[in-house]
Amino acid sequence: MIPQQFRQIAQQVSDYLGTSVGISENLLHSLLVILVLLLLRYVFIALVYWKSKSPAVHYNFKRLSTQAFFVIGIFLIGKIWFEGFQSIATFLGLLSVGLALALRELLTDLAGWIYIIVRQPFEMGDRIEVAGVKGDVIDKRLFTFSVIEIGNRVDAEQSTGRIIHIPNSKVFSDPVANYTSGFPFIWHELPVTITYDSNHRKARELFAQVLEKHAEIYVHEAQQALVQAQENFMLKFSILTPAVFVTVRENGILLTARYLCPVRKTRSTEQAISLDLLEKFSAEPDIRYAFSTVRLHDQRGGKEA
Repeated sequence: MIPQQFRQIAQQVSDYLGTSVGISENLLHSLLVILVLLLLRYVFIALVYWKSKSPAVHYNFKRLSTQAFFVIGIFLIGKIWFEGFQSIATFLGLLSVGLALALRELLTDLAGWIYIIVRQPFEMGDRIEVAGVKGDVIDKRLFTFSVIEIGNRVDAEQSTGRIIHIPNSKVFSDPVANYTSGFPFIWHELPVTITYDSNHRKARELFAQVLEKHAEIYVHEAQQALVQAQENFMLKFSILTPAVFVTVRENGILLTARYLCPVRKTRSTEQAISLDLLEKFSAEPDIRYAFSTVRLHDQRGGKEA
């Protein structure tokens, strides 16, 4: 009876030692894989730095190499720890089932990253709007992409200086508006209200002259960009020239200038047009700007102020 018990204990110790040795070997192999991948990445980065002096190339390669070696490392380390399986496909299937429940959001972000890399709804430097956030894309990672915010806390579409990190899964759940990809121009409108007794015909003519001076210069560039964009998108802009529209409002006559301009020049063109228009309108006594007024009635004296 005693020898039998000794044999059982010895077998358990042997099994434990064998398992420990196996785990130790897997840890050692995993560490070697990580070290080799880090060394290879360092060598590739050094070669890129040697071949190119462009900071943009350095940044893009470092970012892409980090993502690529991370995926390769996952495959290699997974094969070490799941060597008993017949194929890596079995490992991936079991891994995906196990992680699907616990890491559903992260997996969706990872799928979003694959979509962003393959489909390219936006690229580095593009101005986009997604999930209510507007900004210029400055980084793309495995789980998030980053934009430098525009608008929101400041007037017009200029940078706030804040960096917003957005989960990659938002490309599936929210519309992605790209300002620059395909057609790098945007329709912009500038409204001006004049009084009812102003000479609205003269005001419209002066406004059109100012608009032609500052916005007509972009029409030729926009036409060329439209021809290129029509190779990939069904864009059918029939009129690209600026125009001034007249609308009657309760507080005056609204003149609205509509014109095409480069995405990042909306505020500068608006300022140039406004300054020029102020000078022209101020020189005309029969053109006056309209503004909201408040009338006070004195009930005792029956007077109006």
